Amino acid sequence: MSTAVRRGKPKIRAPKKHGPEFSVDKTWRDLANNIREIQNHNASNLSFEENHRFAYNMVLHKEGEMLYKGVVGLVAENLEKLAKEQIIPTFPSGGINDPIQRSQAGELLLKAVRNVWDDHTSSMIKLGQILKYMDRVYTKSANVPGTWEKGLELFLKHIIRPPIKDHLITAILNQVQFERDGHVINRSAVKGCVDVMLTLEVDNFGTSVYKRDFEPSFLRESEHFYKSEGERLLNSCDASEFLQQVEKRFISEDSRIHHYLSRQSGPAVGNILKNNLVTSHLSTVIALRNSGLDVMLDTDKTQDLGTLYRLSIMVPTGLSTLKRALKDSIARRGKEINDVSLGAGTADAEVDGEAAEGDPRKKGKLKARTPNIGIQPAINWVQDVLYLKDKFDSVWKSAFQKDRDLESALNEAFESFINLNEKSPEFISLFIDDHLKRGLKGKTDAEVDTVLDKTITVFRYITEKDVFERYYKGHLAKRLLLGRSVSDDAERGMLAKLKIECGYQFTQKLEGMFHDIKLSADTMQAYQSYLEKTTAPDIDISVTVMTSTFWPMSHSASPCNMPVELLKTTKSFEQFYLSRHSGRRLTWQPALGNADVRVQFKTRNHDLNISTFALVILLLFQDLSDGEFLTYSEIKEASGIEELELKRHLQSLACAKFKVLKKHPPGRDVDNGDSFSFNNDFSAPMQKIKISTVSSKVENNEERKETRDRIDEERKHQMEACIVRIMKDRKHMTHNDLINEVTRQLASRFNPDPLAIKKRIEGLIEREYLERCDDRKSYNYLA
Repeated sequence: MSTAVRRGKPKIRAPKKHGPEFSVDKTWRDLANNIREIQNHNASNLSFEENHRFAYNMVLHKEGEMLYKGVVGLVAENLEKLAKEQIIPTFPSGGINDPIQRSQAGELLLKAVRNVWDDHTSSMIKLGQILKYMDRVYTKSANVPGTWEKGLELFLKHIIRPPIKDHLITAILNQVQFERDGHVINRSAVKGCVDVMLTLEVDNFGTSVYKRDFEPSFLRESEHFYKSEGERLLNSCDASEFLQQVEKRFISEDSRIHHYLSRQSGPAVGNILKNNLVTSHLSTVIALRNSGLDVMLDTDKTQDLGTLYRLSIMVPTGLSTLKRALKDSIARRGKEINDVSLGAGTADAEVDGEAAEGDPRKKGKLKARTPNIGIQPAINWVQDVLYLKDKFDSVWKSAFQKDRDLESALNEAFESFINLNEKSPEFISLFIDDHLKRGLKGKTDAEVDTVLDKTITVFRYITEKDVFERYYKGHLAKRLLLGRSVSDDAERGMLAKLKIECGYQFTQKLEGMFHDIKLSADTMQAYQSYLEKTTAPDIDISVTVMTSTFWPMSHSASPCNMPVELLKTTKSFEQFYLSRHSGRRLTWQPALGNADVRVQFKTRNHDLNISTFALVILLLFQDLSDGEFLTYSEIKEASGIEELELKRHLQSLACAKFKVLKKHPPGRDVDNGDSFSFNNDFSAPMQKIKISTVSSKVENNEERKETRDRIDEERKHQMEACIVRIMKDRKHMTHNDLINEVTRQLASRFNPDPLAIKKRIEGLIEREYLERCDDRKSYNYLA
């Protein structure tokens, strides 16, 4: 039997070391020397691999803390050295008063700080390369900042500290102030230091040195500077220069922020500029007597107005301030226009012809001579309003960038002052009447359309459009009946524009008048054919048959004793017309007619075109011998013409340019004691003469009161019809809802008074169209 020999477990032995022994002290000493060489810009003579191995071995042998603290000490030592040798010697001395020298001294300091920063960051980048293993292994486990982050901390601690920090901030502020004073600075030197302050963070929330230390001082200095600057500009500049300087300040500050300061300071600096240069002084600048908003508008300073607008929209209260100033300016100008027209248009004064034919901006000189017998005040008023509207429209487009808020303000201002002139509806109608009678001759269709469009612009502002309709209807009737309209296309174009503005109902009667003219032309052709088959009267006649509901009813009662010759002619037409239209009644309107008559004077015959009333008056002198005369009372009794019309026609025959009658005693006005005789010695170079009736085209107070009474009566019927129409549809409505709905529906014609609506409601209740409910606050419709 054999026995087994038991063997023990084999032992593992460490391998023999073949390299040199590791010495911490020697390794650090060599690495420290090399770090100093790097800081002294001698890195090109060193071995990156060797330095990396030094750091690697120290971390590997658990000497990472020693390495980390040693590097921190070397960097801090170098920063202190750089501060002492490069930065502190550049501190500006306190005795420099010259701004240029102070700027140059500050620039040297800024460059020195930036050079130290560049030197430090360059060294830290190289150190970061050889200490990569330490950053990857030791700093994370030890929970300490990495090489680069620690370098920033050390720079903040040893460089951005008093007194260096104070001198640095002061130097930057001095550079900013120097540039604000109009000098040129080295922006790159300032930007270099600003970038350093933006890079350095002072807490874990990302707050930079710029934000904590520089920006508060910068904003404080800016506030102080621009507060003084605003006062200085206001005291030394006119409005135009003030606006230009302020806008330059905004541009320069924006450039400053963009090129060498931080964008994060932009909003704060902008607010300082807005508060101290715009908000505080805007209303004062606008109101400056010799250079403010009114002067800019008068002298067409579009560029300055554009600057004013751009500055105004920057601040919360700016646009409202500008709107208020524009409305006040329009109100003042509008009041001047109204005052001139009202002073000249009430038949108490006359407008100088120079103002009528010249620039519409020139207000007519008032003459306290004879009563105004033309329509020039109305023409001037509309032209002045159009000129003012064109001016502000041009400013709105070119300077105010077509701002819709300002457009609304301008429209409100125009509407306000236009409606303050109680004659505005009449003036606009007279303006259109004048242009459609004679003002459009020689103009192209495009020019005609432009004039009508401008007139519609003014018409759009009128609140009492029913008043305008009444005047326009009267003027249109005269144009159509007397054949004075220059262009049918222009007439119908104007009618189409009114229909677009106010709807079909507004122009229904006006279109009916055109329809009557067309039917009358056809009727006269049939009448001429009728006369060929029967005995024709001695006097040729042309008749316009007017539908009474379409044409102005103010001409319905014009009494006149027709001569026998005219009566025969009218009877002939009546017989023809009534044979074709049974159940109709014809009422003659001699006040709207005219006649062509050949008159024999001593030297020659003349063909006169006169009104029907004037013909009746002339025929009274037919059988009188030379030297005989008729008194005013005799003419009135024989003609049967009412006094106002009689005086107007006698004035046209005896006191105007063509005096076919003689007035005794001579004069421009007709009195009840005057007498008249035929002017047999009358002569004129023209064969055909048109004698227009002298009339005060702008109504006097009495005529206006009569017109207003008729309009008020029509409004009563319109309000009642509107109330019935609404209640028929709704059946039941509260009082306030009914008032609001009536106001809304009638707003296109006029603004009804709530009290007037209430009276119409009461009248409808009495006539049992409506009934008041038990709650006394609502109504029911009674079928």
